[in-house]
Amino acid sequence: MSNSLKVAIAGLGTVGAGTVELLSRQAEIIKNRAGCEIVVTAVSARDRNKDRGVSIDGLTWFDDAVKMAQEADADVVVELIGGSDGPAKATCEAALSAGRHVVTANKALLAHHGVELARMAEQADKSLQYEAAVAGGIPIVKSLREGLAANGVNRVLGILNGTSNYILTRMRNEELSFDEVLADAQELGYAEADPSFDIDGVDAAHKLSILAALAFGSAIDFGGVYTEGIRHISLMDVQFAQELGYRIKLLGIAAKSDNGIEQRVHPCLVPEGAAIANVEYAFNAVEVDCDFADTIVHVGPGAGAGPTASAVVADLIDIARGHRVAPLNVPVDALTPMATTPMDQHRGGYYVRLMVVDQSGVFAEIAAVLRDHEVSMESVLQRGRAPGEPVPLVMTLHETRESSMNAALSEISALDAVDGEPCMIRIELLPA
Repeated sequence: MSNSLKVAIAGLGTVGAGTVELLSRQAEIIKNRAGCEIVVTAVSARDRNKDRGVSIDGLTWFDDAVKMAQEADADVVVELIGGSDGPAKATCEAALSAGRHVVTANKALLAHHGVELARMAEQADKSLQYEAAVAGGIPIVKSLREGLAANGVNRVLGILNGTSNYILTRMRNEELSFDEVLADAQELGYAEADPSFDIDGVDAAHKLSILAALAFGSAIDFGGVYTEGIRHISLMDVQFAQELGYRIKLLGIAAKSDNGIEQRVHPCLVPEGAAIANVEYAFNAVEVDCDFADTIVHVGPGAGAGPTASAVVADLIDIARGHRVAPLNVPVDALTPMATTPMDQHRGGYYVRLMVVDQSGVFAEIAAVLRDHEVSMESVLQRGRAPGEPVPLVMTLHETRESSMNAALSEISALDAVDGEPCMIRIELLPA
């Protein structure tokens, strides 16, 4: 490497501005660790005149990020535009075609086009780095690609979306409804004006598909991720879960099964003594179960200017050092097809809350349906009496197949005494 690594940055939002600031403030530390200076030479964004809190004086400005990727005086293009297609994809493709390394924080882009971009990087003999795309400041990509490279991975799971974790934490700690916390989170900037990607599990599914590929040496398969969000979680469910000794977390889980690989994002009841149950507010956590290193737990901030910029610059330092690994842990041609286990074949325990009319014989009807579908009850909670009115009935069910659980709930929801749709949450019995 020469006496400097020249960087062009596409996108000057929170992370882009944070990256410029970090490279300036930590210049001496970075130089000593990278073996050369890392300098920003060019930038591109939508509004040249916007005050971003950092100086871009002396940097070459490009209105078009793709043109910057093709023409800038840069060794590396950092893509921080966002989005799975459009300018973000075109910028990365242009950079690799021009013989430049690429660093990106774009999980949606990688979830949809990661294999294609990895192939381009290999053919160009350039790096494709993306530590910042998954879990913010947590170095989970480096952990899977390098620190745990000698291990076979059996399961990777985690809290991969800080917004959902923030909402669920405040619901429990402050006894607030989902809608109340979401509105407050939007006002505080923890949630977007349109929070769908976060609360519907899509953001976590993007990240999980990348982690699954790294863990199992398979092609990224975002379409194979079962995805369910937290809109249906009520304060009542959070409180019942706590009474039963659990906390509700939105988890992304990729695990080997008898029928292939499970990839699933959904709310889970986890024992309150489990490490991941105690990761609160906007923090992320990723737990990796390996054959030789046992269980490794990573916890840290999953978003924000500082943590995400830290991950971007760590990738730049690796490039400056001449450190190179296959983008997806193994060469693209060595990726194995992922046999995705259908969700209806999943086996596990379940929490179910029903609103049932308080009258005699109702519980016997429900128990009969569960028996007919070979679903076994573990515990039952019922609070309050209101003859003739709906009251909550909560059950936990022993391990069973998801298809049996769904068939039983479909039949139960059709009973005259059951009001509304049942709330079903899967139980993950993680060790303390």
